[in-house]
Amino acid sequence: MRILKIGDKSFNIDKKTIIMGVLNVTPDSFSDGGDFYKKKDAIDHAIQMKKDGADIIDIGGESTRPGSKPVSAEEELRRILPILEELKDNIDIPISIDTYKSKVAEKTLDSGASMINDISALRYDRKLAGIISDYNATICLMHMKGTPNNMQKNPVYNDVIKEIYDFLKKRILYAKSKGINDEKIIIDPGIGFGKRTGGVIEDNCEIIRRLDEFKNLGYPLLIGTSRKSFIGNILGKNKMLPVEKRLDGSIISALISIVNGADIIRVHDVKQTKKYATIVDKIVKKT
Repeated sequence: MRILKIGDKSFNIDKKTIIMGVLNVTPDSFSDGGDFYKKKDAIDHAIQMKKDGADIIDIGGESTRPGSKPVSAEEELRRILPILEELKDNIDIPISIDTYKSKVAEKTLDSGASMINDISALRYDRKLAGIISDYNATICLMHMKGTPNNMQKNPVYNDVIKEIYDFLKKRILYAKSKGINDEKIIIDPGIGFGKRTGGVIEDNCEIIRRLDEFKNLGYPLLIGTSRKSFIGNILGKNKMLPVEKRLDGSIISALISIVNGADIIRVHDVKQTKKYATIVDKIVKKT
């Protein structure tokens, strides 16, 4: 039995796939930028995602879409903190913060967050690992080639699975060397983050197809395929399918990921995904 603890909640990930609901409080995220930028809209959406079956809410205050530019820690906190401070008293599920900045992590963990979802896998800010350790917080280590600003500018791999696997293995060892509890580590191969798509080579599909290989690392596996560009490329044929028409592809890719070993799926469309994930769990996890 594998138990994942996030804050004061325990999840038996051998029995149930964890649904992480995305809450972007940004004006420029690729999928829902501006939709929940106002405090009331963000709070209402988070509460609704919880009602729809989300097990975790992941709040992001900086867009990491391809080509995006970073914002200051102060601006990130200005966007996140009012939402976090109200949500922690209104929902009884863990709150994750999508950040790579130690200042943002420290302030949000101190204000009630339980997890940090770091696209840099503790590479961008040397102070972050120590803060995760001090708060005994959960950390998700994600693979990304390059930075959000340049990650889709001709990424190259000789063996995409081996490179991601080796990267995650090194980052796990680094996290543990900084005092982060082994039971608090989650890994993410980074669908859409510096991966080839839209041509002859489709790295994202290869990752999903061979997802079980990452299970050999021995840590809970998070996957975020929701509304990503590779879905738009596959379904759009000669023209990229717009974000608002990628729901079916998002759900199908999430379900296949569960079958192939994902323990946590990060999604925008909680209600729709949860319904079908429940069926897949019944079949593959014997719930």
